[in-house]
Amino acid sequence: MPDLYDVAAIGNAIVDVIAPADDAFLVDNKLDKGAMMLVDEARSTELYGKMQAAVETSGGSAGNTIAGVASLGGKAAYLGKVADDQLGRVFTHDMRAIGAHFEPTPLKGGPATAVSMINVTPDAQRTMCTFLGASVEFTDADVTPAIIEGAKIVYLEGYLFDAEPARKAFAKAAALARGSGRMLALTLSDGFVVDRHRAGLLAFIESQVDLVFANEVEIKSLFQTDSFDDAVREIIPRARLAAVTRSEHGSVVVTNAETAHVPAYPVEKVVDTTGAGDQYAAGFMFGLARGRSLTDCAKLGALAAAEVISHYGPRPQVSLQTLAKEKGLI
Repeated sequence: MPDLYDVAAIGNAIVDVIAPADDAFLVDNKLDKGAMMLVDEARSTELYGKMQAAVETSGGSAGNTIAGVASLGGKAAYLGKVADDQLGRVFTHDMRAIGAHFEPTPLKGGPATAVSMINVTPDAQRTMCTFLGASVEFTDADVTPAIIEGAKIVYLEGYLFDAEPARKAFAKAAALARGSGRMLALTLSDGFVVDRHRAGLLAFIESQVDLVFANEVEIKSLFQTDSFDDAVREIIPRARLAAVTRSEHGSVVVTNAETAHVPAYPVEKVVDTTGAGDQYAAGFMFGLARGRSLTDCAKLGALAAAEVISHYGPRPQVSLQTLAKEKGLI
């Protein structure tokens, strides 16, 4: 099978609603600062009515990553479930507009397209309340073999571990990727995802995954330790490659043979951390698909993350390809 894509991703197709908020708003509405909470449609609607003026944009973790890959000039494809409704059509349009391959079979007669209410406090922390809606209806029937087999890297979003049908889709994608000699990557997505599915994630990583993305909270939660160094040592024998982000302290990339510490790019003002990990993964995988060194992959990830945290919204607002060329990274 020829290389059709640098990265193909499977994730929750979500429209993000992003608004500024203060800590009092979080307390008044019983929201856990910095966390991602799952809510039903009624709670989502209630929060929407209380939030300040918001920016609405197509999002979802893996969808944001695909947007980053496309912004770098990469060839990208996305698999996710939307409903046959206005937001579903908006999401589909947005994915195609960035140049990604996205040909969903919209859900009819079921829940609406997923929405995430994101409140951003002045310290740039984002608190997410997500109604998963149609996204949890993604099943193994929605996994297109030609897309998986035609991608250099197949990227899976950890958030999908919350739905049993999606875990079956993961298994199908993993089998297709391995059968065609493709690299399988997984992002842990959120500390609360790890807490809910620790055993299943570890088993999946040990048996299927080549590349793990995590932040410091997630990797420590995965191995139930307060020591970052201990957590990193634990991941090494379980995956061929791991990239672990540490916010302003940069990232650590580890394999059995090497460890690379790469600093974060300076940002004049951190506005919104939504999408930082997603864009880091985009830059890293783009570099990996194009044969760059692990250090350069991490630098591309850091550059993409720095761009996205300098404004509201989880996707690049300027060309990452242009930025990377200016830094001599591509």
